[in-house]
Amino acid sequence: MRVKAEASIVVSVPEQTLAVVDGGAVRERFRISTSKYGLGDKPNSYATPVGSLEIASKIGGNAPVGAVFKSRQMTGEILKPNAAGRDPIVTRILWLRGLERGNSRAYSRNIYIHGTPVENLIGRPVSYGCIRMRSQDVVRLFGEVRVGTKIAVLNTDLTKAVAEANLQEQTRAVRVAAHSPRVRLAAN
Repeated sequence: MRVKAEASIVVSVPEQTLAVVDGGAVRERFRISTSKYGLGDKPNSYATPVGSLEIASKIGGNAPVGAVFKSRQMTGEILKPNAAGRDPIVTRILWLRGLERGNSRAYSRNIYIHGTPVENLIGRPVSYGCIRMRSQDVVRLFGEVRVGTKIAVLNTDLTKAVAEANLQEQTRAVRVAAHSPRVRLAAN
């Protein structure tokens, strides 16, 4: 019996694109916005962390499109796309956890994939560390992923990023299989 691979997310920072990858192929693409302060994971840097991450928590599943969040709680305010003024977190939150030394602070830095009311700036690096999406796009992505979904944020073009993420996933699967009790029994 063969288990179907789960979808994963790959982010190309240079292309400001997020892809949902299923079985090694890009199933869907979304324009995004990463940090205007560059890449990294230092405290108070406002940089977007790179490398392997996962979704640690999904917040706002029943929130209306444009719902404003403060400290991961809905405020009751709803903003339309490109509303003038502030730039809060809106619609949905996918809270990220870093899986490597170089991005281990992502969770404590409150790095999310989230909606933004400033949709006209999507496609350019203008965030404060998070990965921003159009509200309709983050609603769609939110419905396609689960807690534990793997994310690769890479500073390369999407084609190379997908290939690198697939290689990392295959390597991870081999490591898991090698540590499986069945494999150890078969080797004896």
